[in-house]
Amino acid sequence: MFRRVVRASKFRHVFGQALKNDQCYDDIRVSRVTWDSSFCAVNPKFVAIIIEASGGGAFLVLPLNKSGRIDKAYPTVCGHTGPVLDIDWCPHNDQVIASGSEDCTVMVWQIPENGLVTGLSEPVVVLEGHSKRVGIITWHPTARNVLLSAGCDNLIIIWNVGTGEAMIQLEDMHPDVIFSACWNRNGSLICTACKDKTIRVIDPRKEEIVGEKEKAHEGARPMRAIFLSDGNVFTTGFSRMSERQLALWNPQAMDEAISVHEMDTSNGVLLPFYDPDTNVVYLCGKGDSSIRYFEITDEAPFVHYLNTFTTKEPQRGMGYMPKRGLDVNKCEIAR
Repeated sequence: MFRRVVRASKFRHVFGQALKNDQCYDDIRVSRVTWDSSFCAVNPKFVAIIIEASGGGAFLVLPLNKSGRIDKAYPTVCGHTGPVLDIDWCPHNDQVIASGSEDCTVMVWQIPENGLVTGLSEPVVVLEGHSKRVGIITWHPTARNVLLSAGCDNLIIIWNVGTGEAMIQLEDMHPDVIFSACWNRNGSLICTACKDKTIRVIDPRKEEIVGEKEKAHEGARPMRAIFLSDGNVFTTGFSRMSERQLALWNPQAMDEAISVHEMDTSNGVLLPFYDPDTNVVYLCGKGDSSIRYFEITDEAPFVHYLNTFTTKEPQRGMGYMPKRGLDVNKCEIAR
């Protein structure tokens, strides 16, 4: 009877490495809005960062090859009349980025090939339909020109960006503020986390809830929910003792969690970034100075702690590079 003591995994020895100073950006005044979004979005060409801006909202778009000190006069994307709360690069076009703002609008921008030379204040399209600030935006993973936005009016709108029209409005599904919204791998379902402590799985085309779990995490602080590539839902939240938790759910049977992990007692919301190719989830908390990562497998306990990357500086925002932007020759699996 030979018992395997150590679980076989390709990712046990994954480690994090910070870039050297000459490859970093300097002098960026990151937004101080009290909204739990990631403040940063990245693709293989650009990094976009929401910044402090007087009289409206703005974000920077910097080419990845132009690092160093960023001049105060560097051109911004500045069409919103209120602070920008969330930004997201289009997965099908590296020059297109969408932004949601406190001014109740969503704007879609076309960034020039080599980055901005002058300030950009004219969006390609303005999407108007929310009555309160828009805190969440996320592009459809497989269909082009489809964008989801969620506002503090507890409304989810799915837009056709090509025509600027709202295709689907999901109202009366969320009684309170929506904390997170995520498409599944092929974009047929969305999962949401709401302030009423409920995780919902929604079929947007039928406009119906196909699975929900009340009190997924007992704590009152914000939750996050994301889809994994096998269709399960991964959530982060807080226990009643305000310990940070993560949990794994099967949308077909939401009564019991597949797995729940207690982490630590910090009050920053854990933002999950998931890599469908390796099944690794990276958890970053605002105000933390660490990034924890876990591997998700089919064998108990299903969520396996791998390692923690720690730095001296607490992080204010995070962006997750798509696989196309990684240097695979250096065995880089995430950035």
